[in-house]
Amino acid sequence: MLRLTLILSLLAAPVLAQDPGAAAREAARALEEASEQLDRAESARDRVRALTTTVKAYEAGLAAMRDGLREAAIRETELSRRLQGQEAEIAQLLGVLSSMGGRAAPGAMLHPDGPVGAARAGMMLAAVTPGLNAQAEALRSDLEEVTALRTLQQSAAQTLQQGLTGVQEARTELSQAVADRTDLPKRFTEDPIRTAILISSTETLQGFASGLSQITEDETRTQLPPIDDRKGALGMPVQGEILRRAGEADAAGVTRPGIVVATLPEALVTTPTAATVRYSGPLLDYGLVTILEPQPDLLFVLAGLDVVYGQTGEVLPAGSPVGLMGGRAAGRDPSPSVEGGGAGRTETLYIEVRQGDRPVDPLTWFASDKG
Repeated sequence: MLRLTLILSLLAAPVLAQDPGAAAREAARALEEASEQLDRAESARDRVRALTTTVKAYEAGLAAMRDGLREAAIRETELSRRLQGQEAEIAQLLGVLSSMGGRAAPGAMLHPDGPVGAARAGMMLAAVTPGLNAQAEALRSDLEEVTALRTLQQSAAQTLQQGLTGVQEARTELSQAVADRTDLPKRFTEDPIRTAILISSTETLQGFASGLSQITEDETRTQLPPIDDRKGALGMPVQGEILRRAGEADAAGVTRPGIVVATLPEALVTTPTAATVRYSGPLLDYGLVTILEPQPDLLFVLAGLDVVYGQTGEVLPAGSPVGLMGGRAAGRDPSPSVEGGGAGRTETLYIEVRQGDRPVDPLTWFASDKG
C-alpha cells in the first residue's frame, strides 16, 4: 500500500498559485479510507470495490503530485530568471549592505562639506536603510524559495516511483479480484454465435447497438433504478481531460457523436452508475469496447480500452471497474518519466451515449469541469 507520506510529502512545498496541498490532502484521506475498506473486505465483491477505491485514490494522489511538481518547476524557473536579471542590482545591494554592516573607519566620519554635510548624509542614509533592508529580505525570501523548490523536485523522484509501483500492484490485485468474483447477478446469458454473426454483419456502432437484443438468452426483466434525475450530474467514467467534444473533427477530418477523453496510461475506467453489461469485447475499429445499459433505451459506450472487466449480461453496481486504458507494455517497470514526470495523457477513451436509437451529446449526462 502507498504510504500516506507519499501523498503528504507535497504539503511541505511552498504555497503555489493553485495550492496542490488541498488535492493532496483529499487524496490522502481517500487512500486511507480505501486501505481500511480493503482490510475489512471479506467477499470477492467487497474486495473488488475496495481495490477500485484504492486504485482511484492512487491516481488522484499521483495527479496531485504531478500538479504540485509542475507548479514547483514553473515557480522555480520564474524566480531563477528574475534573480538572473537582477545580478548587477544584487551585487550593488550586497556591497552597500556589507559596507553598512562593518565598523566605519574614523576617516569615513568626515565629509567634504563639513559637519552640515555629514549630518545631511546621515539623514539620507537613515532614510534609505529601511528600503535596503526590505530589498535584502525579499532577496533572501526568493533565494530560500528557490532552494526549497529544487530540494522538493530532487526528492520527488523516489516518492513518485514508489507511488507508481503501489498503483501498479493495486491494479494487478484488482484484475485478479475481478476474475475471482462470482456473486454478481446476471440479467441474461450471451449467445456467442449470435454475437459473432451480429459483429460480422454490422459496419457501424449504430447497427451493432440496434441488434444487441438479438444476442441474449434467458433474459430476465431486472429493472435498475432510473437515473433521469441525475442527468448532467454523473461522474466521468475515467479521470482525464476532454480532447474532443461531440461533433468536433479529428486530425483526419472525421467527426463522431461522442467525446474523446485523454487519460494517463493504465487509467482505471468505471461505471458511473449501476448498469447491465450489454457487450464487452472487440468491436469494429473501436478496439475493446464495453457497452453499459443503466436503464431501458439508454446505452453508455466506452471504447478504446486495453483490458476489459466483467462479462456480458452481468449487472454491475455503481463505481465498478469495467477496464483499464493501455499505454505500458506488460512487465515494464513504472517510471516517473512515463506517468509521473510530465509525459502527459497519452491514451484516449471514446465515450458515446445513445438514447433510443440515436446518439446524444455525452456531456448532457456527464459532469466535467475539464476540457
